[in-house]
Amino acid sequence: MIPPVAPRLKQEFELFGDSREDFYFWLRDDKRADQKVLAHLKAENAYTEQFEEEIFAEMKGRIKEDDTSVPVRDGPYFYYEKELEGKQYKVHCRRKIPGGEGPGSIDEIMDDAQEEEVLLDENEKAASHKFYIVGDVQVSPDHTRLAYTEDTVGDEIFSIYVVDIASKQLLGPVLKGAVEDIKWIDNESIAYVTQDDIHRPYKAWYHKIGNEQSEDVCLYHEEDETCFLDMGSSESKEYTFVHSGTKTTSFVLYLENKSPVKELKYLTPRVEGVDTSASHRGEHFFITKRTDDTYNSELYVCPVNDVSSTTLVLPHRPSVKLEEVQAARDHLVVYERENALQSITVFKLPPAGEPITSLDQGVRIKFPEAAYALSPKEFQFNSPILRYQYSSLSTPFSVYDYDMETGKSMLKKRQEVLGGFQPEKYVTLRKWATAQDGTQVPISMVYRKDLAKLDGSDPLLLYGYGSYEVCIDPDFRMNRLSLIDRGVTFAIAHIRGGGELGRKWYEDGKLTKKMNTFEDFIFCGEYLIANKFCAKDKLCIQGRSAGGLLIGAALTMRPDLYRCAVAEVPFVDVLTTMLDSSIPLTTAEWEEWGDPRKKDDYLYMKSYSPVDNVLPREYPDILVTGGLHDSRVAYWEPAKFVAKLRENKTDKNLLLFKCDFGAGHSSMSGRFDKLKDLALSYTFILRSLGLATRSTSSL
Repeated sequence: MIPPVAPRLKQEFELFGDSREDFYFWLRDDKRADQKVLAHLKAENAYTEQFEEEIFAEMKGRIKEDDTSVPVRDGPYFYYEKELEGKQYKVHCRRKIPGGEGPGSIDEIMDDAQEEEVLLDENEKAASHKFYIVGDVQVSPDHTRLAYTEDTVGDEIFSIYVVDIASKQLLGPVLKGAVEDIKWIDNESIAYVTQDDIHRPYKAWYHKIGNEQSEDVCLYHEEDETCFLDMGSSESKEYTFVHSGTKTTSFVLYLENKSPVKELKYLTPRVEGVDTSASHRGEHFFITKRTDDTYNSELYVCPVNDVSSTTLVLPHRPSVKLEEVQAARDHLVVYERENALQSITVFKLPPAGEPITSLDQGVRIKFPEAAYALSPKEFQFNSPILRYQYSSLSTPFSVYDYDMETGKSMLKKRQEVLGGFQPEKYVTLRKWATAQDGTQVPISMVYRKDLAKLDGSDPLLLYGYGSYEVCIDPDFRMNRLSLIDRGVTFAIAHIRGGGELGRKWYEDGKLTKKMNTFEDFIFCGEYLIANKFCAKDKLCIQGRSAGGLLIGAALTMRPDLYRCAVAEVPFVDVLTTMLDSSIPLTTAEWEEWGDPRKKDDYLYMKSYSPVDNVLPREYPDILVTGGLHDSRVAYWEPAKFVAKLRENKTDKNLLLFKCDFGAGHSSMSGRFDKLKDLALSYTFILRSLGLATRSTSSL
């Protein structure tokens, strides 16, 4: 089958005396209705579909299809989610607790004899949609009403539903144009955030259940186009927080839920370069604050009735990044990151009502592996139980309950992996590569000890991201076994631009230091080859979204280094996108990439923008994906990148493009449908490596 060739229609752009020719600008169609554009995308899909194989069935076979989450004690109920055999979506349920409301214990088990009450069956709602995602599910404080958000297109514009749990009746109109999060103010009202025409969350609203949306009260309107709003609740449920911020500045407003006057007050002021977030317990707010000098953040406490009177309780440490704080009735939980590893420390608080002037030594929870991933789970304010999730590249997701009074920990559930998975067969490592400027860059990796030779002959897949201070932690993904069980080592390059080593790590990989991100990734690849973790001709690379930009830049900078590359929904037309403020989210992105209206930024961004750096040369096998309704990375970016590669490549290697017509930035919505895109990526990698599709997991 002959690969599709996009027609060349010249479009010229000139700025600062620099001229750029874009022969594929015509692929942009904001309405997604141009028949010539759609025909080209369909031709690309038809060409790609011939390479899809049976790895999907193998991946699906590892999933325990009928599964239940660890129940969460909330008031007089245990709440949980379950997945049913053959079904794509979750079912949200609850059962009564025989003993009623209470703090619970780490060894308690839900009484299955109690009648199960189905709150929301996503499968029923999804039946009439090609795409369906539930963003948030929240039960009212008195446990009689359910509010949830859904997206049926993939553009991340959510609708809000509120239903009576007993009768299943819809209470009032469906609210439109929202982000995914909702918060109950009291039993009769919720707060939510809406988006403007370019998908910027910009207004916070108060909604009385049953009222028309036009009657809702605007709590806050963020007029600064570089600022985004998001919303949270205090762990105590006494306050609703609204955060407004950019990549470098944020401030917090708060609403006292029980107050009859529904208005927001400033908890922290808006100060350029200062970033804050908040928690609440009793008579105090805890405020996490980052400045240019205290770049890894420090923790303050202030009285609720005097928010300007702050006391420092956890000072800044240059090597320790303060990531998250959770306040409970008797304890403070602090999530931190040091040396690219996460940690959890629990502090005992004085009795409620007493002043807080300092924190005790705290107790740090210990973890066994060289590289791992942690994430907070459901948090109950009045309970001494801390719930968190632990995993590593070789340890499946594990939910633990930790008693903050006794220090006792209990495993509540470990993800079950079907197909003969034996964790002892796998080895997890943390290595450090040296970049050109001497910076040590961490690499997490996993391989199967009975298959990896470690003699310079092994294939390896290197994954990266490196933007927005996002941490790509070494967690468990069962689908990677389709590669690892065939002898492919999997590695993550924790490159600059991410947040794995703190705020400075991020700042050293953004704006006019963005090249560090791409060069770190290249040096990590060279390190893995030089140290015999990978064969010279078997290095594969993969990244998604901003990580797709990473892959695009790596391909244009060092195409000779790679056997194959997978760029999923890649941000590859950096300059053209950042010059067009009509494209969603563009102006807010200038703090991350630079403002191309400024000459120095323009030239620097052009130097790495993948679409602007495709040259006539040989490239490795490449797979690119996109989503027609993607609101973050428009489909035409990967489409243009592929068209330009087809025009310029001088080799006969594979170049595939898959544009999903029924998805947005996060791929398809169903749990099995999502596997299809990943199955395509992994089949592509295995074909490029010349590896058999027969798994060795049971050998």
